[in-house]
Amino acid sequence: MEGILFHTKSITHIFFLLLPFLLPVLSQNPLIPLPPLPLVPEILTFLDQRLSIIYPIIQTFKTTITLDPFNITATWVGSDVCSYKGFYCDHPPDNLTAVALASIDFNGFRLSAPTLDGFIDQLPDLAVFHANSNNFSGTISPSIAKLPYLYELDLSNNNFFGPFPTAVLGMTGLSFLDIRFNMFTGAVPPAVFFQTLNVLFLNNNNFIQNLPVNLGASPLLYLTLANNKFTGPIPRSIANASSTLTEVLLLNNMLTGCLPYELGFLRELRLFDAGNNFLTGPLPCSLGCLKKIEILNLTGNLLYGQIPEVLCALGSLVNLSLSHNYFTQVGPFCRKLIKSGVLDVSGNCIGGLPGQRSRHECALFFSHPRFCPYMASYNFIPCSIHNSSSNHSSPTRSKENMVTYKTLTRHRLL
Repeated sequence: MEGILFHTKSITHIFFLLLPFLLPVLSQNPLIPLPPLPLVPEILTFLDQRLSIIYPIIQTFKTTITLDPFNITATWVGSDVCSYKGFYCDHPPDNLTAVALASIDFNGFRLSAPTLDGFIDQLPDLAVFHANSNNFSGTISPSIAKLPYLYELDLSNNNFFGPFPTAVLGMTGLSFLDIRFNMFTGAVPPAVFFQTLNVLFLNNNNFIQNLPVNLGASPLLYLTLANNKFTGPIPRSIANASSTLTEVLLLNNMLTGCLPYELGFLRELRLFDAGNNFLTGPLPCSLGCLKKIEILNLTGNLLYGQIPEVLCALGSLVNLSLSHNYFTQVGPFCRKLIKSGVLDVSGNCIGGLPGQRSRHECALFFSHPRFCPYMASYNFIPCSIHNSSSNHSSPTRSKENMVTYKTLTRHRLL
């Protein structure tokens, strides 16, 4: 027994003596697992310090994305932030030798994330953010008001909710705001129309309120408020935008009252659509001063009286839609437009024309008298009138060519 014990001890002693020499051999045998080597972190080199600061912000946002059907975020790796898909760099205004993240374009990426808070509001050099047709949600952080260079903000066709993002009221440089096709509710602050906005797209939300009385205070070119629940009359202040306002969409709301005489002062207006509301009264003759108007749509309202000949004499008209109202008279200029297909008066109360309402329906409407304020102004024409009806151009422009009509489609087409 003692011999066996001594032999075992000898073998053990010999094993430990040979262990330093056996380790290199054992380490080359793949069948014997070895502890993993410690990872050496990759050392990133950035083109500019500003990019190194926003790198962790982008990587943190990347971890919040729950759906990425086009594998966009697979490109968001490494130190070359400017090569990430959807990210664009430029020289910031405060240092033309520096390189910074200036623009983000996520249009059509269909990314899903529960919020944008902690992302765009932490990108100090951001000037443009476009994110049409994604699945971003939540509310808009007030911190975006601190971004000094942001002038275009497009959050359209997402799942944002809550009240109007009042943070934009503090963004003095903002000129383009597109929040259409979301679930914003409540009122639009009148202060929005004191902003220096050129483009304001609010259509297809759930805004419920009277149109702000200062509607024309902003130097807007394009305004879409369609497909909401705006109420009340069109403010007379719209004339204050006479030098800029080019296209206006107010269709499919709950507007009431009479058309303001001041509409005729919008000398740059090419498109005005207030179809499918509850507007009433006669058409003001001042509409004959809209020298550049191409499309005027007032279909589906409660308008009545004679269609002004000065309106039908405008040579720029391509589409004048007055169907499904209660007009009773048209003159020779208007009849010429009906014949050419420019003017649609179907579903009215005009004797002798096909496709009109029944006598009973018209009589029922006129049995309830309606009145407009400032009725004396409706026959006043605040401009010189030239007969241009003989110069009507052929209808070469369609609704689809108008900027604001494109906003009625969810996906960005501009």
